[in-house]
Amino acid sequence: MFLTLLFDDAVVTPAQLRDRALRAAAGFAACGVGEGDVIAVMLRNEPAAVEAILAARHAGAYWCGLNWHFKAAEARWVLEDSGAKLLVVHADLLAQIADGIPAGVKVLAVRPRPLTVRQYKLQPETALPQGVQMWDAWLQGFAPAQGEMKRARGFMPYTSGTTGRPKGVKRAPSDAALAAATAAIGRAVFGIGPDARALLCAPLYHSAPASYINFCAQAGATLRLEPRFDAQRLLELVERDRSTHLYLVPTMYQRLLRLPDAQRAAHDIGSVRFVASTGSPCPPQVKKAMIDWWGPVINEAYASSETGYVTFIGSGEWLAHPGSVGRAVGGALLKILDDDGNEVPAGTTGLIYARQPAYPDFVYANDTSGARAAMERDGLVTLGDMGYLDAEGYLYICDRKSDMVISGGVNIYPAEIEAALSMLPGVADCAVFGIPDEEWGEALAAAVQPRPGAVLSQDDVKAFLREHLAGYKVPKLVEFHAQLPREDTGKIFKRKLRAPHWEKAGRAI
Repeated sequence: MFLTLLFDDAVVTPAQLRDRALRAAAGFAACGVGEGDVIAVMLRNEPAAVEAILAARHAGAYWCGLNWHFKAAEARWVLEDSGAKLLVVHADLLAQIADGIPAGVKVLAVRPRPLTVRQYKLQPETALPQGVQMWDAWLQGFAPAQGEMKRARGFMPYTSGTTGRPKGVKRAPSDAALAAATAAIGRAVFGIGPDARALLCAPLYHSAPASYINFCAQAGATLRLEPRFDAQRLLELVERDRSTHLYLVPTMYQRLLRLPDAQRAAHDIGSVRFVASTGSPCPPQVKKAMIDWWGPVINEAYASSETGYVTFIGSGEWLAHPGSVGRAVGGALLKILDDDGNEVPAGTTGLIYARQPAYPDFVYANDTSGARAAMERDGLVTLGDMGYLDAEGYLYICDRKSDMVISGGVNIYPAEIEAALSMLPGVADCAVFGIPDEEWGEALAAAVQPRPGAVLSQDDVKAFLREHLAGYKVPKLVEFHAQLPREDTGKIFKRKLRAPHWEKAGRAI
């Protein structure tokens, strides 16, 4: 099916979207893109991105989303590693990656729309490199593709690369039974049906927003696509469109909650029925504040590019089990294991292992290091997240094992400290991580981004945390940053914060 797409003042009907997507599918075939091949998409949220995604799906090709912040070396890695045959890219982004586009990759440029130009304050575009064609003109050179849709391959995401090079997650093609099971998962975690008026402002190069597009299309829903998130504009759009469904991440919640009370109260959000969230853990106090404001419409799922959606929890369940990310969804298998692979009792923290049978299995593209095999035990895989299951099967996330700090033999989970620190007035963003310590092996450090106009000191931060946490959880060092290195989905690049400390000590991270 095809969705109704809203962008700025334009309305793209399902018939119009179908026509353009099928023209693109025919064009892909003319460029030598066949079943199982890869196209790359480096676009901000615009209709052309949806057209390319749906075209790849029809053609049975994978599509690989490139973060539009990438520079040449980063783009080259993904383009070469994925084997992409074709790249669809915003025209203004070409200059920053031109030296990283491998020879033989067909390049199609998309002129940013006026809304995107305004929101990103883009400069007038320069002339295109030789051989690059414009997307709109290129589409008109093809009649819509005929025949049945090929077996869908879907999204080929590249993991965020917090350690080492990003890895491409490549799934086997789905069959009818798996497609039906995956669709059921989508209905559960996103709540989307044909009557949905959805709003998406998270970047499509991430797995969950990419899934959101797919499920909206399958349901034949109406979707407003926004180039970027703006808290005030989001409230205006919800009120204007009478939006029923949204995908938001915790950093978006925090920005919404920071709006002055008068701005928050000025907009009618009563049409909202379902807000989906995944991507990074939501601090309990933030989620509670959103439920208090928006009502029992805030939903959360635990998921990853590799496992798909594993757990789900709605507002009512969460209020009874605060801090949980829910119970297994769609027949997911979920276990907590110790380092030796033994299942641990309820309430005991260990590595989270999971498998979602509604999804085809995956491999990492060009995996020569055995990374895929190393993460598996008895058919279940782990992403290194630490957590526990309670007696009722509710999952609680403690932290990433790679983020866990071992100080004097004691395991410390930074996520707990970050949740407490985010309650300190004047803190806009924060991250806690381990730094080398001669006596204890590791010590805690906190990176704090103050809110505009706020005045904070190390002593303020430490004193506040001592009121809420055991003394050994209070960071030894507090740094202040104008901006912390976060992705648009809320994931923070802790490696960038840790690296200077470990390099100074002459030790590897």
